[in-house]
Amino acid sequence: MNNSKRVPALMLAAGLWLAGGVAMADDDWGWSKRGPDVAAVKNELYRDECGACHFAYQPGLLPARSWQRLMDSLDNHFGENAELDAATRNRLTTYLKVNAAEFSSTRRSAKILRSLGGDAPLRITDAPYIRYKHNEIPLRFIRDNAEVRSLGNCSSCHTRADTGSFAEREIAVPGLGRWDD
Repeated sequence: MNNSKRVPALMLAAGLWLAGGVAMADDDWGWSKRGPDVAAVKNELYRDECGACHFAYQPGLLPARSWQRLMDSLDNHFGENAELDAATRNRLTTYLKVNAAEFSSTRRSAKILRSLGGDAPLRITDAPYIRYKHNEIPLRFIRDNAEVRSLGNCSSCHTRADTGSFAEREIAVPGLGRWDD
């Protein structure tokens, strides 16, 4: 190939590489070539049992050791008794652990895991990465907002949280509208 044909081909390849790199590096866009921010909940039993009381958090938001701790303390689940029969508890624990952050292929799960430094929090909102991603939001928008009340109420602001997408462009704070830092 002569130089006149090589330069445009290299420019095209470089452009495609850069475009792909941007899409994969920007984790605030939710969907990239790798898929959602975190893998969506696909387990009907988990969605029915846990999602009956609160948002069915994606397993990739915590490491397996956190999910094990949570499932081992269902008799005092944040002040509530959420005990399950042994068979159901075992099935849910297995699902959560197998799909936990360290076994996920999503970038946001990897970032959450790295931020923990070996810790095993019981609350997703205690993960340093999650706190960092929410650090610019005034507490009054959360705590004093009757439709939100807690940082753990993901789906109140993240309009596609159930799909595993937590993209900034999909955030709408109830009573305030679209969030843009």
